[in-house]
Amino acid sequence: MDKFVIRGGNPLVGTVRISGAKNSALPCMAAAILTEEEVTLENIPQVRDIETERKLLVAMGAEVELGTGTADHRTRINFRTLSSPEAKYEIVKTMRASSLVLGPLVARAGMARVAMPGGCAIGGRPIDLHIKGLEKMGATIVQEHGYLEARAEKLKGAHIVFDKITVTGTEDLLMAAVLAEGETLMENCAREPEVCDLSALLIAMGAKIEGAGTSTIHVQGVTSLKGAQYRINPDRIEAGTFLIAGAITAGDLTVSDCNPDHLGAVISKLTEAGALIDVPGPDSVRVRVKGKLQAADISTEEYPGFPTDMQAQYMALATQSEGVSQITENIFENRFMHVQELVRMGANIKVDGRTGTVRGPAPLSAAAVMCSDLRASASLVLAALVADGESILDRVYHMDRGYERIEQKLETVGAQIRRMGNVFG
Repeated sequence: MDKFVIRGGNPLVGTVRISGAKNSALPCMAAAILTEEEVTLENIPQVRDIETERKLLVAMGAEVELGTGTADHRTRINFRTLSSPEAKYEIVKTMRASSLVLGPLVARAGMARVAMPGGCAIGGRPIDLHIKGLEKMGATIVQEHGYLEARAEKLKGAHIVFDKITVTGTEDLLMAAVLAEGETLMENCAREPEVCDLSALLIAMGAKIEGAGTSTIHVQGVTSLKGAQYRINPDRIEAGTFLIAGAITAGDLTVSDCNPDHLGAVISKLTEAGALIDVPGPDSVRVRVKGKLQAADISTEEYPGFPTDMQAQYMALATQSEGVSQITENIFENRFMHVQELVRMGANIKVDGRTGTVRGPAPLSAAAVMCSDLRASASLVLAALVADGESILDRVYHMDRGYERIEQKLETVGAQIRRMGNVFG
């Protein structure tokens, strides 16, 4: 099992390039189910979840050319034949995004058998909002033996109001609605850039969608979709992680090939904490720190608020900031599993319910720590970058789910980091 060995103390200096967004790539790959023609996606990140999605689509009958070794990371998907509308547990047990094939499978094949999703153990992420929406569109859904089985002769447009904002629910039902008969009105939708990415691809395929990126989305169903070519947006969470890496190490780091417009909440909070942020161009952000970082509170919210996927990384930064920071997690109820490992490294953190209180700055010392989920892994990497001595991070396969060869990117800007073991795949 792979490990990272990290010796702290080096400021990160230079430029790091951001990969495509995993959380956009996964629904866009699922959207290829909706057409018999070829879908070409560019800027697909080379991460473990993408390989899992490839295996899933191939098991259903797709031809997938996963060109992650090419300069543009181009991937071609052809679903001429949908031979098996089933997402088997053996394939999807490690990936929450498996639920994203439910809607497109029912829309195209009239049926789907999808294993209940897995992924990071960061709290309940109920699929009931997907089910309620599909039932409103005329699907019959039963759950048995760990699988959801859905059937519908023809999905019908419907008025869907989400009980709570859900990114995967918005994406799943959006894909179902584009081939449904008539008009679908979706309210209280997620506004994340990843939803906009999926919508833009679907529109390129011939879908009629208005309002993506707002809380209300209108879809006029069409009878069929065509193939298309689309470039995935940069990964805003990877970009945010590297901005914090530059700040926590008091470096001078430029994050390139990113979209600053998607980083507003993170940039605002880093500025409040005393980091110097420049936006030298439309696709880059520079972070520097002169003097001491200052405590700043965060409260995670749906986009455009502070992302839950950046909470663990920001907590690592808070351990090096002067004063008391209150970190409130409003999205997932079990997303503080990184706390006990940060405390083992010397952090002063107390958790009460959904709020973590961080007192800093705390001198961190190297330790052997365990990665529990994707973003917790990132927080431990950040902490290790400033810890005294050599830390060993175990179970970094969590990191490989969502960060493309992060150790190589960090090494190019001055980090002392190496991988022990074999790179996945």
